[in-house]
Amino acid sequence: MASLKYLWGNRSKNLIFSRNFFISWAKRLFTINKLLSNNLRRKRLIKQGAHIADTAEIGITKIGGRKCNLTVGEFTFLGRVEIALHEKITIGNYVCINDGVKLLSASHDVSDSLWRHKKSPIYIGDYAWIATNAIVLPGVKIGRGAVVGAGAVVSKDVNDYSIVIGNPAQEIAKKRTKTLNYNPCEFLAANNAWLK
Repeated sequence: MASLKYLWGNRSKNLIFSRNFFISWAKRLFTINKLLSNNLRRKRLIKQGAHIADTAEIGITKIGGRKCNLTVGEFTFLGRVEIALHEKITIGNYVCINDGVKLLSASHDVSDSLWRHKKSPIYIGDYAWIATNAIVLPGVKIGRGAVVGAGAVVSKDVNDYSIVIGNPAQEIAKKRTKTLNYNPCEFLAANNAWLK
């Protein structure tokens, strides 16, 4: 969850002893354990070398490799994501990565008789949305505001504001709006209890 300092400084303030005051504090107390555990998870990754913004939301992730290869921007949400950090993975601001997504920065070269490891960085632009169970392969750049559909396997770059689906992922004619101004972290109950 967002850092306690951020949530406290940006909390909604209701008239003391009003109905909304009691409702908001009840929600805050109800979600405090999740808030604390997610903050500890982010702090642990930072201590191991990851570069994660204080406002990023890190769910229950499985992250292998050198944590210093991971950068996560402001107000970005990572659900139950699996990340292989053989190479740098940079995730921008206001990105939503849903449960079941795999980010793989390395694979094996099938044309190599020794089947050597080949690795390449992954870059995910601001406001990108990677839907449930998608797989992003090494060397892929996902553009600003792009959408990767559920279950898609992405082996090539995805243009800004485009939508890709399928295996292998293919761009569809429909485009995403270029006017994006949302915070995927605000939808989470623990944050919502403080900010709304």
